[in-house]
Parts: sequence; C-alpha cells; structure tokens
Amino acid sequence: MTLENVKGFLIDIDGVLTIGETAIPGAREAIELLKSRGSPFRCISNSTRKCRASLAARLDRLGFAIPKNAIFTPPLAAVKYMEETGKHRAYLLTTGNVDRDFAGACTDEGSNSVDYVIVGDAGDRVTYASMNRAFRCLMEGADLIALEKDRYWMAPDGLSLSAGPFVTALESATGKTATVVGKPAKAFFDLAIRDMGLAAEEVVMIGDDILTDIGGAQAAGMRGVLVRTGKFRKDVFEKSSVQPAAVINSVGDIGSLI
Repeated sequence: MTLENVKGFLIDIDGVLTIGETAIPGAREAIELLKSRGSPFRCISNSTRKCRASLAARLDRLGFAIPKNAIFTPPLAAVKYMEETGKHRAYLLTTGNVDRDFAGACTDEGSNSVDYVIVGDAGDRVTYASMNRAFRCLMEGADLIALEKDRYWMAPDGLSLSAGPFVTALESATGKTATVVGKPAKAFFDLAIRDMGLAAEEVVMIGDDILTDIGGAQAAGMRGVLVRTGKFRKDVFEKSSVQPAAVINSVGDIGSLI
C-alpha cells in the first residue's frame, strides 16, 4: 500500500528499530533506504532510561548510522517546558542515566519544596519511599510532569510496566493531572516535525503502540503506520477504535509505503 504525499517519517525506536540490544530484522536496511531516497526522518522514543547520547551510541553499536540530533526523547521536551515556565527545581523519579539530559536545567536540593515532580520509567527506583516523596512534593505544591504515560513496553525479557501506572497512581492520590511531554503529546511530535521543516500532513509516524504512536500521531495531524513487532498485540489492535493508515509486518517493509 503506497501512501500519497509522504515527505518525511517519524520512527519509534523501541519495538520498531530495536528490542533491547538487538536490531529488528530489516530495520537497518529501512533506514538506509530512506537515506538513499533523500527522505527526511527523525527517530523518537518514549524510552526514559537512557539519555539522548546513550540512545545514539546504542543505535550506533547496532549498526544504525543515526546522528544524535535526529533523536527526540521526552527529557528534551521537559527541559523546553521548564525553560518556558522559568521554573527549575525538580524531583526526578527516573533511572539509568537520563538525568544527564537535565544537567544544568533543573536542581534538586533534597527537600519536598520543588516546582515539579518529573516521572519517567524508573524501574527498580519505584519504591514506597520514592513514590511517597513524589506524593509529598505534589501535596506541597509541585506540578506533575510525566515524561511518558505508556502502560507497558517490550523489554528484552518480556512485557514490562512503564511509567504510566505510577503516574496514574500519583494523580489518583493527589487529585492532580500530569502534564505529559512525551508521546502522545502533540507538542512532542511537533518538536520533531518542525525539525524536519515539514507539515504534519506530510509526515508518517511508524510505531508499535496503537494508542500512543498511532492515536497520538493522528491527533497531531499525521498518519500512523502500525508495525507487527515490539509490543504489538493482535487482540489489542482489533479492539481499538484507532485505525492506522496501514499495518506492516515490520519497519523493513517501509519501501511499500513510498
């Protein structure tokens, strides 16, 4: 199925290009095809365990020649959001080295008096103590920022909880509503679209999540193409009211769209 008026692509990383430390078959070739055709693309990810530089290095190890500035992640959107509000005191509930993307942009002096509680996929850092500090910060006036609100993701050892359930728990406990800065927030998609210099209707989003990727893309004015890799589940797709522009076996089939 060929899609008309396609000038650029947003491509999810986890579940579309890679699963853990393995490249999905055909993914490297898909990226090279886009380059050979001169089709602009940006790689976007709701992964909040690795900083942007680490994501670029991982993709490089797996054989993808994708520059760091072609990768867009929620921390970049969160930093931009904080810059626009002029507030910088934050409690980061994250794991891995994603805090490097916030270096110089926010401070945490250890008190419960902060401007923001910023929650990402925190893995084993989600404990009673860490969630309770987040709760107390929010009850003392902090606003809640969700780097993403995915329910789950495909880890190397199987489906795993993402940030969404814990963000929802904090919303329930405090009565506050999180500002989501990663997918499916329109502002996040817009960052990457503007970087390509294209209009939303000229861009196709390729993802493995029918709600976050495809539904979010459609709400932002793009078309969405669903892949049957990563967290794709046939039953979830069939029950969803979201209808993608196309469904392909993997990103390796991208040539059929252009």
